[in-house]
Amino acid sequence: MATSSPSSHHRTGAAAGGASEYLTFRLGQEEYGIDILRVQEIRSYEQPTRMAHAPDFIKGVIDLRGVIVPIVDLRLKLHCAQAEYTDFTVVIILNVGGTVLGAVVDAVADVVALTADSIKPAPQFQSQVDSAFVRGIATVGERMLIVMDIESLLSGAEMGLVKAVAAA
Repeated sequence: MATSSPSSHHRTGAAAGGASEYLTFRLGQEEYGIDILRVQEIRSYEQPTRMAHAPDFIKGVIDLRGVIVPIVDLRLKLHCAQAEYTDFTVVIILNVGGTVLGAVVDAVADVVALTADSIKPAPQFQSQVDSAFVRGIATVGERMLIVMDIESLLSGAEMGLVKAVAAA
């Protein structure tokens, strides 16, 4: 049973009927996944216009075809050790609860299909990442993927702040 036939590699797409697709990206050494249905586009990083009195994780705003989009650095939001901007740094434009925002990540990896039962509950312990943001952990081949609940990533107050920044 440990052997795998070539046809088993092609079943992933067919088995994806009950699966959801997730865009995977890197923050530091960790790989995360977010629901692809929240993703509008992926853009190269450009320096946003800074907004006065915004928290550190809100880098500023960009004008995206006439829409003012707040840019949230997920590395800062999730307290990653260091947030360095490289040629691989990208902004994922998301639609979260009717609000368009950009999420700065180190690099985008790929799109994977995961079934609900392939996402295991995250262990509950004190860590850098607040477990409220984590829907679970999935194994994709040799990779461990932290599946994020992007809508719980920002608290109600923070989403209000993001909306206020976007409206400014």
